[in-house]
Amino acid sequence: MDFGTSYDVAAARWPAGTTSLWIETSWGHTHVLAVGPSEAPAVLLLHGDGATATAWAGIASVLADRFRVLAPDQPGTPGRSGVSRRFRSTPDMTAWLDELVDALGGPVHLAGHSAGAHLALSAALERPLRLTSLALLDPTACFAGFRPRYLLRALPSLVRPTPARVRRFLDWETGGRPVDPAWRDVYVRGATEFARTPIVATRRPRPAALARLDLPTLVVVAGLSRAHDPARVARNATAWSPRVTVAQIAAATHHTMPLLDAPEIAAAIRDHVVRSSPG
Repeated sequence: MDFGTSYDVAAARWPAGTTSLWIETSWGHTHVLAVGPSEAPAVLLLHGDGATATAWAGIASVLADRFRVLAPDQPGTPGRSGVSRRFRSTPDMTAWLDELVDALGGPVHLAGHSAGAHLALSAALERPLRLTSLALLDPTACFAGFRPRYLLRALPSLVRPTPARVRRFLDWETGGRPVDPAWRDVYVRGATEFARTPIVATRRPRPAALARLDLPTLVVVAGLSRAHDPARVARNATAWSPRVTVAQIAAATHHTMPLLDAPEIAAAIRDHVVRSSPG
């Protein structure tokens, strides 16, 4: 099985009626998995680095009866999207996202996990008029820094990735909780077989910038995350941003999100979107 076939197997976990959209942007053509009523409020889901849009299958299954659920593969990372020019900075990435939201007929309710949450928060700080609400799942480099041990454990799978190294890292961070084997396979193949562009270095927003965030924001913290200190993320998020509400998934780790505990995570996103919707 190659990466493309593995992706198709993982994408098949999305609910019945899911289709693929192809959105042209100046950064390349973007592949989007889409499901749910076309006239319903749109919820746009941004995957973490290397995770692909397939990671949102469980969340989409819960949300699709009420919302238009859209999940793009970020250009330059593993997935179906093409890339015509590489991202060199976070503003480049938010510019791509702005084009995507415009093509989808925005504004949208925006949710992201990990690096996708950092991108979502960056977009909310730079282009808030495109968004109706924000949901950040165990956001990295947003309210707290990475734990040094996490970076040390991740380094071998980033510098010289092999299937064994990527699997060992996932097993360590998830504490052995079994994740969807189809997603695990596409993640490992993406890390070892896909010719991706270099990872964009990210910076944490300054507290003063976060204090100006004027968008209903949900932060969903993984209680057992090894990526950062969950308590610090929750504490700083509420201290720095007056529009933030925090929820915690006690059994979750950074890399079990959003695959496991999907009903609980999706319910939190659903309730936040409903509260944040106009009228």
